[in-house]
Amino acid sequence: MVEFAGWEMPVQYEGVRKEHLAVRQSAGLFDVSHMGEIEIRGKDAINFCQWITTNDLNKVADFQAQYTLLCNHEGGVVDDVIIYKFSNELFLICVNASNSAKDYEWIKNERGNFDVEVLDRSLEYSQIAIQGPDSQAVLSKCIGADLDNIKKFRFETIKWKGNDLIVARTGYTGEEGFEIFLPWDGAPLLWSGLMEVGSEYGVKPCGLGARDTLRIDMGYSLYGHEIDEDINPLQAGLSRYVKMDTDFIGKEALLKVLDKGFSQKLVGFQMIDLGIPRQGYSIFKNGTFLGNVTSGTLSPSLEKSIGLGYLNSNVKNEDRIQIQIRDTLREAEIVSIPFYIKGIN
Repeated sequence: MVEFAGWEMPVQYEGVRKEHLAVRQSAGLFDVSHMGEIEIRGKDAINFCQWITTNDLNKVADFQAQYTLLCNHEGGVVDDVIIYKFSNELFLICVNASNSAKDYEWIKNERGNFDVEVLDRSLEYSQIAIQGPDSQAVLSKCIGADLDNIKKFRFETIKWKGNDLIVARTGYTGEEGFEIFLPWDGAPLLWSGLMEVGSEYGVKPCGLGARDTLRIDMGYSLYGHEIDEDINPLQAGLSRYVKMDTDFIGKEALLKVLDKGFSQKLVGFQMIDLGIPRQGYSIFKNGTFLGNVTSGTLSPSLEKSIGLGYLNSNVKNEDRIQIQIRDTLREAEIVSIPFYIKGIN
């Protein structure tokens, strides 16, 4: 157990490798109740949410979710979030735990003349994620609901043992799975139920360690590593979530970035020599400093050491680079992201 964003969180239960592979092969259970939930309601809710996020909310139907970004006026990333649309007048934004208070204040301060309420619901919700190929079978059996109609990035509200569940087919592992929001005091009952049903499937409880290795497999960004308020989403490889034909905070700054280009871009690499890259390690090419590692791990899926980093050079796939691990330069190779592709790796 470790302190994380003001919460006491498990790094691992049985071991990162076993938990990671359980998600890839059967299913893993995550208590992600530390995540923040901010509700936007009111007559102008859809217009306001469109203004504060970079993706196109006008293409989102009721009971659909969307991965998107909050940008500051300089084009840097305030946070990456998933927004859940109940109607044009009601949205729920799931934010990173370390940014909950900051995001809430930032969103409130951007209200301007929009007719909306901004409500911090973070302490009212628990959130449990079940991820992996057996996740639907386990969750469906546990709550007694047919989940076939919940397609990817869709959600439904389901009544279960006196609790109102928001069941979403979302996640950050690269696997099929669900994230369930429910009243905070109902979470232990759901967790116990999922563990009981999941025992026959080999479901394992998973901690922060496996959560991190799974998302690195996919090349997914983590706030404070690949994205922050000084990094724009374009250089982070997130341009598909930035719709320049909509109006949003930071658009003008990002248009200037597109005109000028950017000096650094996020790339993936895998180690050739032994060694595990970690955040902050220096990256070189033929003696020239290129940038730093933002995330790295020994992937249980691939049985290879992999990493992400920003490089200030026009490197391309198969280029050789060197990672400084302690006092030694270790050979690595630029590769495509995602590192892990289901059915291939």
